[in-house]
Amino acid sequence: MKKWCLLLMGLFFALASQAQAPAALTLAQLQQYEGQYGYTNGMTLQMMASPRDLRLYAFITDARYPLTFIEPDAFRSNSGDTVRFQRNAAGFVTSYVMHRQQFRQLKRGIVFSRQLWFPRPAEAQPFKYIYTAPAATGDGLPVGTLQGTGLDPKLLATMVTKIVDRSYPDVHSVLIIKDNKLVFEEYFYQYNRDSLHSLRSASKSFISALTGIALSRGVLSSVQQPVAALFPEYKIQHNSPAKQQITIENLLTNQTGLDCDISDEKSVGNETKMDYSADWVKFTLDLPMLDAPGTTGRYCSGNPITLGRLIEEQARQPLPKFAKRYLFAPLRIKHFNWRFVPDSTSAETYCQLSLRPRDMAKFGLLYLDQGCWQQRAIVPAAWVTASLAPHSVVQGVSYGYLWWLKHLNANGVRYDGMMAQGNGGQRIALFPQQHLVVVMTAGCYNQQSPADELMSKYILPAFNPTR
Repeated sequence: MKKWCLLLMGLFFALASQAQAPAALTLAQLQQYEGQYGYTNGMTLQMMASPRDLRLYAFITDARYPLTFIEPDAFRSNSGDTVRFQRNAAGFVTSYVMHRQQFRQLKRGIVFSRQLWFPRPAEAQPFKYIYTAPAATGDGLPVGTLQGTGLDPKLLATMVTKIVDRSYPDVHSVLIIKDNKLVFEEYFYQYNRDSLHSLRSASKSFISALTGIALSRGVLSSVQQPVAALFPEYKIQHNSPAKQQITIENLLTNQTGLDCDISDEKSVGNETKMDYSADWVKFTLDLPMLDAPGTTGRYCSGNPITLGRLIEEQARQPLPKFAKRYLFAPLRIKHFNWRFVPDSTSAETYCQLSLRPRDMAKFGLLYLDQGCWQQRAIVPAAWVTASLAPHSVVQGVSYGYLWWLKHLNANGVRYDGMMAQGNGGQRIALFPQQHLVVVMTAGCYNQQSPADELMSKYILPAFNPTR
């Protein structure tokens, strides 16, 4: 009898579990939600149903965010937000609600390319990778082949195959520069060598470079220069002698002492709060102090934003214009997008820089070669050395001047690197001992990026001494 009771109880809980678990939607059901909708700050987004994995995605600017079905007309984002769709009397979707805000559907239905969903053309099955050397395009980036580099063609072929079969989803590009030459270049989905890609927080390392250039040109006087006094237009809240001591170097090392920490939702300077404020620089300078400047590292996006505005004010020109003249033009970077407007109108674009991956590679090679590009000094060598040296610890990782100083393990061998990195899997990784630069772009926003694993498993092991 007891056995039967246990079996019945097991059956009951199994059925209850199945009843609670939401069933997957068909492509036709997901397509009911497709269309263009309103979004915050007068922006729009697009809802698209993927034929690849039968999920609904929200496309905001050039980024896509997966939504998980939880119940009829309701989905949840990776960040935990609930998106609830509304219908009219005829049963058609007309709007969605998020954070108690209603956003109307502006246009029904979406026409899109299948390349959005497939790393390589779906008809190219079974996939077999064939290496092709990067093309010389006249953009100033030297190219070569894998031969003689030490890189393992078999490992790289496996990496590409796993990206294509989506073992590593949403990787957009992988580029490798070895011994000053681009020797590996692969793009996926709708991306190609001419596509601009958002860098997210990897943009911070470019602001670091511009700070070094500004110092070398006398636009800024010293990394020890106090910051608050350079913004006389602000009546700073929570003012104190400690706040007046915050220096340019403290901004570079994320050691301002301000209550600003992206990893702490309770932080007064939480990034979401800053995003929708009227003036990001004032928001940052107004934050209360937690400790003395130069003591504790906290990842705070307001720090490089404040640096960028400081360069603008002292140089008396917009930051993108300063960058174009002193950094991009010497590197022969002609195509970029940088809307540096640090206020609520940039809440979804984050004042980030967008570049072609080849141009990201040039920036990495510039730093690997101590600030020189084709025998021309662009960033002072002393600044590169200081930027890539440890100054603080942020989120448990050594940190330079807006550069992460990370090590990766490849089959038990440690490789010390320096990285410009951003949300979604954006990487410009330097490995000086191997004279290696790895560039990756991806769309894994607000989730774990495979970038470091790809380098650890398929690129760096080629240099293990035991091979």
